[in-house]
Amino acid sequence: MRASRGMWIIVLAILAAGGFAVCAPDAAAARAALAPEDCVKCHEAPPADVAEGGGKHKSDVTCLDCHAGHRPASKSNIPRCAQCHEGKPHYGLKSCLECHRNPHKPVQSLVLAPKTTEPCLTCHTDQAKQLKENPSRHSGQFCTNCHDVHRKVPDCVKCHRPHSAEMAQGDCRKCHKAHRPKAVAYGADVPNRDCGACHKQALALLSATETKHKSVACVKCHENRHKAVPECQQCHGSKHPAAMMKKFPKCGMCHNVAHDLNHWPEGAAPVKSKAAPAKSGKKKP
Repeated sequence: MRASRGMWIIVLAILAAGGFAVCAPDAAAARAALAPEDCVKCHEAPPADVAEGGGKHKSDVTCLDCHAGHRPASKSNIPRCAQCHEGKPHYGLKSCLECHRNPHKPVQSLVLAPKTTEPCLTCHTDQAKQLKENPSRHSGQFCTNCHDVHRKVPDCVKCHRPHSAEMAQGDCRKCHKAHRPKAVAYGADVPNRDCGACHKQALALLSATETKHKSVACVKCHENRHKAVPECQQCHGSKHPAAMMKKFPKCGMCHNVAHDLNHWPEGAAPVKSKAAPAKSGKKKP
């Protein structure tokens, strides 16, 4: 009886061991299967960084899209950036982490080294084109001389004196674009005082005149482009007979400069046309 009972115990033990052997791999596999929400259970900082400033690392991928598996089962679970980022000149740069210090918030962690230009231009191609096609002292500067922090736009007055004490940072950008500063262009909202900061004499004459030009904005005549000088006929048409215009082809010959119409300084007078010398009326012998 005791022998029979012992035999049954051995049989049951063998069956139990066999069942465990069959179930153990499934249980191990179940334990090894990870989900993105599992990562935060151990790794607190990276998920927090992704949530704060992950950009597309937050919206387009999960932890497991980059980190395939987990150590020690997966020994190469730190991916290369080129695994996803390819097809653009910027992605061909080496040592991504020199600038993007934290891949979990790649833009917020961007740190620019001093005297850096070429890496910037692989993304900012429009700015590179403007600097090349419009040479100025800005063209010879390193990008990081002005943009020492990514996306930082410095105040012009940090380096440049404003044209007048009334001018603020916003006034600079109305006429000067940082990557082509000498290609002065402006809109209809630039006041005469801004123009007069450089063109002092012209503004003084215009302010003192009694003609209708006094109420006209500088940018109305000198439209869109700096140093553009319009023809008077653009606004006034042809007021005088053709014969008179032939004698006096320039309006200013009679009307003085546009900023000071019909006002001649003391001792000055309108330019006379060069008329043909009068005949004496005497007949040749």
